[in-house]
Amino acid sequence: MEIIIGLLIIAIGAFCQSSSYVPINRVKEWSWESYWMVQGVFAWLVFPFLGALLAVPHGHSLMEIYFANPKDSLLTMFFGVLWGVGGLTFGLSMRYLGVALGQSVALGTCAGLGTILTPLFTGKTDDLTTPVIVGVVVTLLGIAIIGIAGSMKSSTLSEEEKQKSVKDFNFTKGILVALLAGFMSACFSIGLGFGENLCFPESKELFKTLPATFLVTIGGFMTNAVYCFYQNTRNKTWSDYKETKLYANNILFCALAGILWYSQFFGLSLGKGFLTSSPVLLTFSWCILMALNVTFSNVWGIILKEWKGCSRKTIYVLVIGLLVLILSSFLPQLLN
Repeated sequence: MEIIIGLLIIAIGAFCQSSSYVPINRVKEWSWESYWMVQGVFAWLVFPFLGALLAVPHGHSLMEIYFANPKDSLLTMFFGVLWGVGGLTFGLSMRYLGVALGQSVALGTCAGLGTILTPLFTGKTDDLTTPVIVGVVVTLLGIAIIGIAGSMKSSTLSEEEKQKSVKDFNFTKGILVALLAGFMSACFSIGLGFGENLCFPESKELFKTLPATFLVTIGGFMTNAVYCFYQNTRNKTWSDYKETKLYANNILFCALAGILWYSQFFGLSLGKGFLTSSPVLLTFSWCILMALNVTFSNVWGIILKEWKGCSRKTIYVLVIGLLVLILSSFLPQLLN
């Protein structure tokens, strides 16, 4: 029963993350770099900090655990900086491919690489059991099937039809950006791996990964801040921040996007607290989260009519890919 609860919590977090880009559509008149920066303040600083505090016992502080483990803390933040590149290109992948296909390719790559590379980098190769590897392969198969559906969509729709749902649709550029996003985004999982010891013995099992999550997101925030401020200067969009009449609307929706995005890692931490009886699912939990993110992002893609106008055959291929992804979330435990 605990395993089912853990998977449900991770699924709820994945649904929230997949919904996080919907509020962005309600941001008015700001350039991409401006709203990306503001939502990042909430997604990568404010809410991760508040979450990390839940793991700090009374009378202690976050800095105490970070200073007690300087090497782990620096490595965790370093991989967060690398993940920040993935975060930037992740946003661009959805700009060129849409919410559904952009998240599918980027998160699919992230799912497989994050699950495989984390034990390799942290020296815990014993975690790469046969059920875990099979689960990753099936996840990537599901992503590949969805990618085929996306290619079918690209070949059958006119440019006008593509841009009705995704204004800047560009399949070739989008695929390249999404693959880079997935590769760099896998660094988040590696950062969490190095930050495994960044917790207090008294911390509840549900919250133990949250201090490490905060360090990773700090690193990602730094990367994104440098790029966004550069774009503000290059595109002369600093004036966006001066539009005080837009603050109430734009900050509200950026904050909503931020908390929805962070919910995936808050849910991952809570969910893993219920999966302690299954080492296989603990190792595979990253892949589960990413697979469910892809599943729910495509649900949103259907709701937002990004697949409107596609042939019935294309929709069938998409549905098959989604079903394979759902199966992959449970497969390692079934094999084990």
